[in-house]
Amino acid sequence: MQFEESVEIQASPQTVFALYTHVSTWAAWDPGVRASSIEGAFVSGATGKLRPSNGPEASIIFTEVVADKSFTVESRLPLCVMRFEHELSPTSTGTIAIHSVSFSGFLSPVFSRVIGNQIRKGLPQTMAGLKRAAEQANTLRGAA
Repeated sequence: MQFEESVEIQASPQTVFALYTHVSTWAAWDPGVRASSIEGAFVSGATGKLRPSNGPEASIIFTEVVADKSFTVESRLPLCVMRFEHELSPTSTGTIAIHSVSFSGFLSPVFSRVIGNQIRKGLPQTMAGLKRAAEQANTLRGAA
């Protein structure tokens, strides 16, 4: 199972990406996250923790980070890998942000139904929160 959501943001990819790099503040704009952390820098290979609003804390690994463009986080479940991809594309007025979620592995059909449906339902609110936070940061940056 794979699904995605996109949003157009009136802010640069650099502004949006800066929100991603502050992992401990994801809950401020993502209602699906209760708490999140990263060990060390926001780079490929970094590890961290994520506690969703409705669920137990999970270990995450940042499998790919491309500054101001994209990052991918994976969480290993029993016989399944849950992958979150985040892509930013510049536009003439800002950025298109796309968040994709996929499941792979033997138990992916089970986890995609149980966890995936819940994530899919919350993804529009996550994208709206990212848009608000980035546009607010953009406005504050312009006022400085």
